[in-house]
Amino acid sequence: MKFIHAADIHLDSPLVGLERYEGAPVDELRGAARKAFENLIRLAIDEAVDFVLLAGDIYDGNWRDYNVGLYFIKQMEELGRQGIKVFMVSGNHDAANRISRELKLPANVHRFSDKNPETIKDEDLGIAVHGQSYRTAELQDNLAVSYPENVPGLFNIGLLHSGVTGRPGHANYAPCSLDNLTAKNYDYWALGHIHMREELSREPWVVMPGNIQGRHIRETGIKGCSLVMVANGVVQEVAHHPLDVVRWARIEVDASDAETAEDALDLAVAKCNEAATGCDNLLLAVRIEFVGSSRAHAQFITDGEHWENELRALLLSHFGDQLWAEKILFKTTHSINLDDFADNNDPFAILLHAVGNVNDIEELLVSERAAIDAVLNKIPVDLRDQLELPDLDNPDEMQILFGEIREMLLPLLMADRGAE
Repeated sequence: MKFIHAADIHLDSPLVGLERYEGAPVDELRGAARKAFENLIRLAIDEAVDFVLLAGDIYDGNWRDYNVGLYFIKQMEELGRQGIKVFMVSGNHDAANRISRELKLPANVHRFSDKNPETIKDEDLGIAVHGQSYRTAELQDNLAVSYPENVPGLFNIGLLHSGVTGRPGHANYAPCSLDNLTAKNYDYWALGHIHMREELSREPWVVMPGNIQGRHIRETGIKGCSLVMVANGVVQEVAHHPLDVVRWARIEVDASDAETAEDALDLAVAKCNEAATGCDNLLLAVRIEFVGSSRAHAQFITDGEHWENELRALLLSHFGDQLWAEKILFKTTHSINLDDFADNNDPFAILLHAVGNVNDIEELLVSERAAIDAVLNKIPVDLRDQLELPDLDNPDEMQILFGEIREMLLPLLMADRGAE
C-alpha cells in the first residue's frame, strides 16, 4: 500500500504586500500554491498511490469567489478518474465558520465532520482513518483525546490539524501531547498546521509534512509532501518529496575579509550561486544579509542604497529571472580599532571614544533625557505615531538603538578624518 500525506496547501494565499518589493515576481509567487498542488496531483498519479491524506488548511480563509473551490474540485476529480481516494480535514484557515461558500465534493473525497471525530473504514484498502475538522478557526479543544480507539485488523491512521505542544510562529490550535497521540495505538498520525517538516515519532509514525509551498522568507527550504510505503500493515518508508515551484532562502555573507564593497558583493554572488545550484532550476527568493567586522562597512553605511542596487544589478546579470532578492540587509560592523587612538587627546579622538564607548545607557538616558525629549517633541504628533520609536524607558531597546547609531557614526567620523 502506498499513500501521500500533505497539509497546509493554502490555495490562493493572498501574500499581502508583495507590491511593496521592487521587482517582485508577483504573478509567480501568487500562482505558486496552485502549481505546487498540481505537482502533488501529478505525483499521486505517477506513483499510483492508493489514497491521499490532506491534513487541513487546504484553503487560505474565505473564498473571494467560487473559482478556488472549482479549482480544488477539478483536481480531486482528476484523482478520482485514477481511482485514488482522498481523506481530508479542515484546519484553522479553512474552518467551517471561515468558509461561507460551499461546493459538493466529488465521490472519491471524504471530508471529516467538524462536530465529532469519526472513523472511515475501507476494507478493500485495509485502512481505518480517524479524523475531525475544525468548526471554528481558533479551536482550543484537545481533539486527539476524543479520537476513536484503533480498529483491530486494519491499518489505523489519525488525521489531525494540530501543532501538538506548539511551535514558534504558529498559534497553538487543537493542542495535544505526543502521549495523547501514541496512546491511540494508531499506525500513522498524519498531522498538519506546522509549516516545517518534522517527524515527531517513528513508533508509531507521527509526521508533520510541512506546507507544500513556502510563501515568505520565514518558510525557507524544500517544501513538499510525504510519500508513505506500507507492507503487511507496517510502515516501511516515509519519504519527503519536493513539490514547491518557488524556494526561499536566507543567505548570510561574511564580509570580514572584504576590503571594499565590491569585494563583498562578489562574495554575495558566489553565495547565491551555491544556493541556486541545489535548487533544481526553481525560482529562488533570497534574503541577503551582510555580516562581520568589515572595511566595507563605511561604504555600506554612507551609500547603502547604491550598493543594494549594484548587487541587484549583479544578480540580474548572473541569474536573470531565476533569482529574486527579497531584501538586502547590511548588518556589518566597523573594523576600527579604538585602541589606535588611546593616547590621542585631540577633539576627534575624544569624540570617537565617546561614540564608541557608550555603555551605561541608563545613566546616559538620565543625563540627556531633556535633550532627547526636546528633539522628539519637534516631531509632529501624527508623524510620531507612525514611527517605530524605541521605548525611552527600556534600557534594552535603547542599548540596541545606541549600538546601531554607533555603527553608523564611527565609519562616518573616520571617513571625515580621511582614514580608510
